Amino acid sequence: MYELIQQGGWLMLPILLSSVIASTIVIERFITLQAKKVAPSNLVAQVWQWHKNNTLTDEHIVALGSNSPLGKVLATGLINRHQPREIMKESIEEAGHQVIHDLERFLNTLGTIASITPLMGLLGTVIGMIKVFAAITSQGVGNPTVLAGGISEALITTAAGLSVAIPSLIFYRFFRGRVDELVLKMEEEALKIVDVMHGDRVQDKN
Repeated sequence: MYELIQQGGWLMLPILLSSVIASTIVIERFITLQAKKVAPSNLVAQVWQWHKNNTLTDEHIVALGSNSPLGKVLATGLINRHQPREIMKESIEEAGHQVIHDLERFLNTLGTIASITPLMGLLGTVIGMIKVFAAITSQGVGNPTVLAGGISEALITTAAGLSVAIPSLIFYRFFRGRVDELVLKMEEEALKIVDVMHGDRVQDKN
């Protein structure tokens, strides 16, 4: 492994650093973007019970806000439950924008890594080929060692860049899809709360 890094030249260092960053982001997002952590299925039912039994208190709302991203959105709406329906919906939408921003954290970085690592590999390829032609110019084609060194640098950096970029792009697309699914679920749950608070939904046990 160390020999490959040496043969690939100095561009292997930023490629390897990008690999470490991408791996860290993937692990962190896998842990963070779990449905049970982002949008627990029992929150709306719990709020419904509090509302039905007339036991919804500020303490409940505070606890709900610290429960999960969905809880934060619902808590914001509940704070404005005595306001008109449109104001309550607007407050939920504003909280939702912040939650979405948090859910998408680091994804732009992952997408950037997926875009730039092939370019770094291509740059390594260009540098390696420059060395090959420089060697041919100065020494002719009679020194295969020099030629092999330049070609190795070209091929290794290209392979390394693609090896980082391909899984980074896959996980970037995967997490984008996961965020979209979670946002849709939170929107549905938030709408249920608005309906409950304003009497448009008489029962909800989901």
